[in-house]
Amino acid sequence: MAEEEYPGALGTSASLALRLGQALFSITSLLFMCFHVQFYSYTSFCFLVTIMGLVIPWSLTLAVVDAFSIFVKRPPRQVAIMSVVAVGDWVLSFLSLAAACSAASVTDILITSGHSNVNLCAGKICMRYQLSAAMAFLSWCLSLASSLCNLWVLPSL
Repeated sequence: MAEEEYPGALGTSASLALRLGQALFSITSLLFMCFHVQFYSYTSFCFLVTIMGLVIPWSLTLAVVDAFSIFVKRPPRQVAIMSVVAVGDWVLSFLSLAAACSAASVTDILITSGHSNVNLCAGKICMRYQLSAAMAFLSWCLSLASSLCNLWVLPSL
């Protein structure tokens, strides 16, 4: 089948845009989380930092593959490569969703507990945690789109 029939698959400009978006949102999420040095006090925040730390090199590596494929006008269509990319995308997609949801829920608990006598989330720290979780969720959205596009290509190989 022709290349134009698979928008968003590995080796296309749409895939390059998805990968760069994933990396951008993951980097932003990581930066918002690391502005406050005590994020390691909560396991879900450590989980978010770890997963975003995995998504960044994955996305940037595949963005380089996309850019090279666009430059040479020959997308990679080997079954083994596409299988690894599809499985990697699915795993990181689910882990990104889990990390974003856990960080958002802990942030919500910290904000809610702030109405009692104990203030667990002082100043703009909770806003940074919320922004970090939101950026992780946006990264997940792009990761899901990318994984669905690559999964769509897999049966045609």
